[in-house]
Amino acid sequence: MIWNEALEQYVSDHQDEVVELIRTLVAIPAFSNHEQARAEFCAKWFRDVGAEDVKIDEASNVIVTLGDVQAGKAVAFMAHLDTVFPDETGFELVEEDGWLKAPGVGDDTANVALLMVITRYLLEQKCPPKQGVLIVLNAGEEGLGNLKGCRRLMQDYGDKLSEVYSFDGSYKGYVNKAVGSVRYRVEVKTEGGHSYGAFGNRNAIRVLASLIDALYSVKVPEGGKTTYNVGTIEGGTSVNTIAQQASMLFEFRSDVREHLDQLRGMFDSLIDAYRKMGVEVNVEILGERPCMGEIDQEKQRTIEKKVEDLIERRIGVRPEGHSGSTDCNIPFSLGINSLCFGGYLGEGAHTREEKIEKASLLPGLGVMMEFVLDYFL
Repeated sequence: MIWNEALEQYVSDHQDEVVELIRTLVAIPAFSNHEQARAEFCAKWFRDVGAEDVKIDEASNVIVTLGDVQAGKAVAFMAHLDTVFPDETGFELVEEDGWLKAPGVGDDTANVALLMVITRYLLEQKCPPKQGVLIVLNAGEEGLGNLKGCRRLMQDYGDKLSEVYSFDGSYKGYVNKAVGSVRYRVEVKTEGGHSYGAFGNRNAIRVLASLIDALYSVKVPEGGKTTYNVGTIEGGTSVNTIAQQASMLFEFRSDVREHLDQLRGMFDSLIDAYRKMGVEVNVEILGERPCMGEIDQEKQRTIEKKVEDLIERRIGVRPEGHSGSTDCNIPFSLGINSLCFGGYLGEGAHTREEKIEKASLLPGLGVMMEFVLDYFL
C-alpha cells in the first residue's frame, strides 16, 4: 500500500487511542501463563472493531486471520500479551512530565496497543492483503512462559508462514539473531542433621555452593556471545540445622548453536560427577529457547534493510541489528525469516519503575503501520 497524507493523518489522529488502550491493558494482570483475562479483552476488542475471524487458541494467543493463510507464504505480525509481574491485580497508568509509567507499560503493552490500532485501520478500510496475514497477540514470551504462544503458533501455522515479525522493544534497534538458552532448577539433597550433634554430615548448601563454584569456573567459548548465571538460591531449615536440601535456578545462553551444545555437555558432565560422589542431584529443565536455524540470508538482509531505511526515514536514526531472546527464536530455529523491533522509547523494562516516552508513540505508530501496510494492496 502506498503511504500518503491520509495515512499520516490517521497516525496523528490515533495517538490518544493508543494511550487509552495502554491504560486499559496495564489494568488487566497478564503474568506469563496467566494471560487469559487480557486475551479475552483483546479478542472482544477485535470483534467490536470488525474482525470476523478472531480466536483464542489453546496457548491463550489471540489470532486475527486476514486473507487466505492456508495458501502458504503467509506473514505473521506479533506482540506479546504477558508481563514479568506476578501481581493478581492490574496497575494504574501514571502520566507525568511526558512519561507514561506502569510496570509492563512498554514490554510489551505499548506494542500490543500499537498493533491493535493498526489492525483497526486494516479492518475498517477492508485492506486486502497481498498474502495471508495473521495478527497475533501471543502469550508466554517472558521468562518461564518459555515462548509457549509462539511455539503453538508455529505448530499450527509454521508450514504456512514465510515471514514472522515480533513487535517487542523499541525502534532504536532490531533483533536479527536468536539467543538460545536452557534454564534449570537444580536440587541437592544430603543427610543433614543437627549442627552440633551431627557435625560432619554433608550440608546440602555447602555441596550446592561447591557445584556453583565449579560452574562459574567454566570458560565460555570464544566467538559470538555466551553467558551463564545462577539467579536464585534456596534451602536450609535453621541456623542450627545442617541443610538437607538446597536448590538453585541456573541458565546458560548463547547466540551460537554449537556453543549452547558445549555448555549443555559441560553442565551434564558436572552433574554426573557430583552424582558419582554419592550426592543426590535432581535436575528439572524449566525452559529451552532454540538458536538460529538455516534461513535465507539474502532475504533476511533485504528485510533488515527495509526496516533500517524505514526507521531512518521516519525517525532520523539508522538502527542496528543485534542478537536477542525473543519470540523470533522459534521461527528462526525453523528456518523462517523473522525480525523483532518495536514502536516506542522507554526505560526500566522488567522493573516496577518502567516508563515510556509518550511522544515516542506517534513516530512508533508511523513506523509500525507503514511496515505492516507494505504487505497490503
